[in-house]
Amino acid sequence: MNFQRRPPPRRLSVAPALVMALVLAGCGGASDIADRSTSTPTSGPSSGSSPSVDGPIETADPTTPNDLSGLPKGFGDGPAGSGLSRFTQQNVDWTTCEGGECADVWVPLDYGDPDGLAITLKAQRQVATDPSKRRGSLLINPGGPGESGIDFLGFIGLPPSVRAQYDVVGFDPRGIGRSTPIDCLSDSDLDAYLAADPTPDNTAEITGLREDFAAYAQGCQDRSGPLIQHVSTVEVARDMDVMRQLLGDKRLNFFGASYGTYIGATYAGLFPGKVGRMVLDGAIDPQADPHQVALDQTVGFEKALDNYLQYCVSKGGCPLGDSVQAGKDRLIQFFKDVDAQPLPTTSGREVTEGIAFLGVIVPLYSKDSWQYLSQAMQQALDGNGDILAALSDIYTKRKPDGSYAENSSEAGVPVNCLDHPQNVSVDQILANRQEFVDKAPVFGGVGMWFDYGCSNWPVTPTEQQPDFTAKGAAPIVVVGTTRDPATPYQQAVRLAKELDSGVLLSRDGDGHTAYNTGNTCIDEAINRYLLTGTPPKDGTAC
Repeated sequence: MNFQRRPPPRRLSVAPALVMALVLAGCGGASDIADRSTSTPTSGPSSGSSPSVDGPIETADPTTPNDLSGLPKGFGDGPAGSGLSRFTQQNVDWTTCEGGECADVWVPLDYGDPDGLAITLKAQRQVATDPSKRRGSLLINPGGPGESGIDFLGFIGLPPSVRAQYDVVGFDPRGIGRSTPIDCLSDSDLDAYLAADPTPDNTAEITGLREDFAAYAQGCQDRSGPLIQHVSTVEVARDMDVMRQLLGDKRLNFFGASYGTYIGATYAGLFPGKVGRMVLDGAIDPQADPHQVALDQTVGFEKALDNYLQYCVSKGGCPLGDSVQAGKDRLIQFFKDVDAQPLPTTSGREVTEGIAFLGVIVPLYSKDSWQYLSQAMQQALDGNGDILAALSDIYTKRKPDGSYAENSSEAGVPVNCLDHPQNVSVDQILANRQEFVDKAPVFGGVGMWFDYGCSNWPVTPTEQQPDFTAKGAAPIVVVGTTRDPATPYQQAVRLAKELDSGVLLSRDGDGHTAYNTGNTCIDEAINRYLLTGTPPKDGTAC
């Protein structure tokens, strides 16, 4: 994302770790994976039978057709009937597809008007490998906002013992990926948006920032229609409850990572009595002050950079210098240089400061990727931006032909601005500059603009946030990593306290999220909970 125009990034690190080596080896790994995530959503679910567990089946009456003229793809009248029951009792056809079974599910565009327009969610499941042990479904979400739960099926890393007992269900939330998608910009305009200056330092550049963001916001309205008003996390959580009923589960079992923890906590707040076994890894505190979140995350990436530089120096031959401070000074100057003169690439594309920033932070999500940052910086300091561009493209899902494999680079702002509307002035941002730069000398100049991410956003929320204490919910395991750059550890601590049944599980380590990162203590505690329902002791540290 172009971070000065959006709330801070919340992403899962596993996907970049999987593709990094392929990209840097010149094998086209990023585009190969991206090509598998571009299937077009169908117009709606096929017929078939699915159980409903929350009430008797009602006789379906035909609904009055909606006016679909001029709407983007993915809208429809929805299933026959009236009220919310027409969605919770719809017929869903699960058909064999690559990687499991796939289906489309209708949900109401607006839960305040369930007889109105409908949209589709794309879902995929991998059925329990031992039907005799099956205990229900496990829904999963990897974060974002903007990441695909379907893609998450391929790298969540659940062991055979868990897969034996659960149908693991990935879905693309409303507005995301294969589901009825948000669209804001053409590919070429998105290129320019992502490449724009993330550190405007004079009146003309600030004016350009504001004009670019206004054009982006207008594009979201023009190209996404009424969907842009209905992509809040509350609505995603309501969608999950529709899916729970269609899957035949009395309680929702859920594994959420990064922003996915926000979805899970919201579900718990809305439906505490329907919570089953829930894991929230790389937790976000939904009640945190947005400015503090922006500052904490900027500092989190700065600390991750410090740890990377310690590693880089200890390995010898670090391209950024022979000490942590030398590395930070060199990187500050590098960003200034690229701001003044973008780096060339062999493709002819320029690496601007905005692209370079993305290329630098992507490897900081995972300690396993630090070596690639060294390679990228060595090449960049030699005057070639190829690897930095490739790393940036992993994050934004940009393909070599200039198209985008999915809409994650466009969807984050609409979601976040419905969840946490704010309107921070440029004067306020400039007044906060020193606070950011003092605490994060390398990234503070970018992070200070995170607060502008929802300023003058043209859409107001239609849903209210729930009570995040979720009184009456079953135990919810909240997982935090002590040096997580994207979702700082203290957010997990706070969320575990806010949830009435929250249980804190901590990983002492680097990188974003804890599960399936090589920490046996973490993995065993989570797997045991999913298999038996017994959570780890509150405060367990690994």
